[in-house]
Amino acid sequence: MRHINVAVLGACGWMGRVHSNAYAAMARQFPEIQAKVHVRWLIDDNFAGATRAADGFPGSKASRDWADAASDPEVDLIDICLPDKLHYEVAKAALQAGKHVYCEKPLTDTTEQATELVALAQAKGLITRVGHGFPINPVHQLAREIIQSGKIGDVTLFRGAQHVDSHGSPDAPFIWRLDGDLARTGIVGDTGSHVFSFIDYLVGEVEEITAHCPVVFKERPEVEGAAYGSFSGGRNTGRRKAVTNPDLGMVLCRFKSGGVGTIDFSRIATGRRFMQRYEIYGTKGAITYDYDEITRLNVFYLNDANGEQGFRAIDVGPEIKDYRSFLPLANFGLGYNEVKALEASQVIQSIIDNLPAWPTFADAKRIVALVDACMASHASRQWEKVRS
Repeated sequence: MRHINVAVLGACGWMGRVHSNAYAAMARQFPEIQAKVHVRWLIDDNFAGATRAADGFPGSKASRDWADAASDPEVDLIDICLPDKLHYEVAKAALQAGKHVYCEKPLTDTTEQATELVALAQAKGLITRVGHGFPINPVHQLAREIIQSGKIGDVTLFRGAQHVDSHGSPDAPFIWRLDGDLARTGIVGDTGSHVFSFIDYLVGEVEEITAHCPVVFKERPEVEGAAYGSFSGGRNTGRRKAVTNPDLGMVLCRFKSGGVGTIDFSRIATGRRFMQRYEIYGTKGAITYDYDEITRLNVFYLNDANGEQGFRAIDVGPEIKDYRSFLPLANFGLGYNEVKALEASQVIQSIIDNLPAWPTFADAKRIVALVDACMASHASRQWEKVRS
C-alpha cells in the first residue's frame, strides 16, 4: 500500500475545502486505489482557519507559508488552490523540490510560464495535473468516445457557453477574482478556460481566435470579508475599487481540423446562477449538453431512418466505471464536489501508476494559450494565432 502525503495550499478557500474533503473521503469512495492519502499540510493566510481545519486531519500541520510544504521532504504532492498570480511561482518551486503538482486552473498567467513548467516537469519526471474538472464528468467521456469513433463525422461547428451572475449587479462587491494583479485574465481564465477545456477534450486544437473581452462594470464597492458567493454580512467601507480584468468574453475560433466555433462566457449574466452548455455539430450527427441535466447527453445521427430522426437523450449510468463509483442507477446525477473528488482520485492514481492523465501541464498549456490569444485579440482587435 502506497503512502502519499499531500499539502493543500489555499486550504480555507472554496476550492481548498473541496480538495481537502476529496482526500478525506478517498479511501471510502474509491477503495480500489492502493494508497493511503494523508493531508500533511493545510496552508492559508487565514492561519486560525487552517489550524481549525487541521483538527479534521490527524497529524496534519497548519501554516501561512506555502514554502513550508514545498521544503518538507515528506510531502509527495503539492495541491495549489491559490489566486492565479501565485500558480506559476508555487508550481515551479514545487517541481524544483521534486514534488508532484496538482494545480487549479488557469495553470499560469501566460503561455511562456506554462511552457517553462511543462519542460521542468518533464525533466524531473513528475506527475502534473490541472483542475479543469468539468470534462471529468463521465457524461463527457461518452461524448468523447462518440466523437472519436467518427459517429458524428467531422466536427464543423462548436458552440459553447458558461455564465454566472455572481457580479450581475453593479453593487456586487469587489473580490480578488476582479483584481488584474491577482488574476490577470479575469473571467477569461476563470470561466472561459472551462469552455476551452471542453474544446481541448472533445474537439481538438484551435488555430486562431478573435475575441472581445471588456470590463463592463469599471468599479465596485469594497466590502470587508467579501468572497465568492458570500457577499452579505461584511461592512461596506464606503470605498470603491477599480475592476481591472474582463467581465465577459465573446469569442470566434477556427480549429486546425477546419471547423469553427463560437464561445461566450461571463460573470455578469443576471439571473444565470450557473449555466454551462455546448453543442457539437458534425457531418454525420450532433451532440448537445446542458449542465442543468448534468449526466445527460443529447445525440443526433443523420443515418437514422427518414421520419425517425431526432435527438435522443442518453443518461449515463453505472456502465461507466467513474459513475459507478458514486451511484448504482442512471439519471441520479452527479454533483460538482463528486466530480472534483473523481478528479482528485485520478491524480492519486496517476502518482501510483506514474502515468499522466488529461489534463497534464502540457494539456493545460494549450488552454492557457487560448486564454492568451483572447487577451491579445481584445487588445489588437484582430484575429490572433494560438501559440502551441
